[in-house]
Amino acid sequence: MKNFVILASVVILSAYGSVNAQLTTASNPTVNSNSLAITTGKEVKETAKVDMAPMYANTITESDLKLLVYKLSSDEFEGRKTGEKGQKIAARYLEEVYKGLGIAAARENGDYQQRIPMEYFRGRSKDTASNVVAYIKGSEKPNEYIILSAHYDHVGMRGNNIFNGADDDASGTSAVLEIAEAFKKAADNGNAPKRSVVFLNVSGEEIGLFGSKYYTEHPIFPLRETVANLNIDMIGRVDQRHKDNPEFVYLIGADKISKELHELSEAVNKKYVNLELDYTYNDENDPNRFYYRSDHYNFAKNGIPIIFYFNGVHEDYHKPTDTADKIRYDLLQKRTQLIFYTAWELANRENRIKIDK
Repeated sequence: MKNFVILASVVILSAYGSVNAQLTTASNPTVNSNSLAITTGKEVKETAKVDMAPMYANTITESDLKLLVYKLSSDEFEGRKTGEKGQKIAARYLEEVYKGLGIAAARENGDYQQRIPMEYFRGRSKDTASNVVAYIKGSEKPNEYIILSAHYDHVGMRGNNIFNGADDDASGTSAVLEIAEAFKKAADNGNAPKRSVVFLNVSGEEIGLFGSKYYTEHPIFPLRETVANLNIDMIGRVDQRHKDNPEFVYLIGADKISKELHELSEAVNKKYVNLELDYTYNDENDPNRFYYRSDHYNFAKNGIPIIFYFNGVHEDYHKPTDTADKIRYDLLQKRTQLIFYTAWELANRENRIKIDK
């Protein structure tokens, strides 16, 4: 997460192959006529394929997430500072993971990397950087888009200390990759999402939300057809407030542009995951002003409904001690599954959510 004060050898994780065993119940499953009805306090709408969601959510596992977090927060990435060697290695790694999963690049030329000029960073980066963007094309409404985002940069090195950023934001980046895999498994089994789903891994967050700003100023897909942005920044830990009740996640911004998005989010959580959804930081008067501090804000500024998923700050925030061994992988799995279910509903419901604020 942005501070408020303002491969060489790439390994495609072997765990990705293990999910095939979980899908052997149907090589080409068909939509169940008893599709789950999601109600948001208005008319109940049946959503085709929603009943298939648990099959694919179950491919999101602690073990896969752990492998990803350990990889992304390892010393070889040198803290992933924007414009520096470690960030560029991380970008290539992400690109190779998407290639290994068979998920297409978002750009028409097949390049996964949306390059950002050095000058764009206004002196805060020593070199160019890039967002890494992949997508799965929608089966019925391919020109409407759900964007899942997380920043993969961190704060780099200071002397001999490497700021590995396991929670900030290897946790969110790993979640995006696991969600991408789940949607790809669905597509491969004949259950592609109705709307296109975009996987946006941004750089430049820690130095001023530059990667998401660049994307919204140079969108690969039209902003007017972007239905929602689900942004994931730090979801692998437990803060002091919840030390005795860790089954939670903070949600920020869900009701600020679309009341319907908030209601949908609540209904999905109640049906599938049942985490405590804590809205403490959604308060306009909250002094932390987290709503303005991560990449969703550049989408919100453009009138796009957003949800920001967050576990709160902790004693290792922006320190070399934010390491992979401290992540709660059971919670990371549940939170990632919640985001997948929410994205699934947004991608497959008949009508796009309404903007009413």
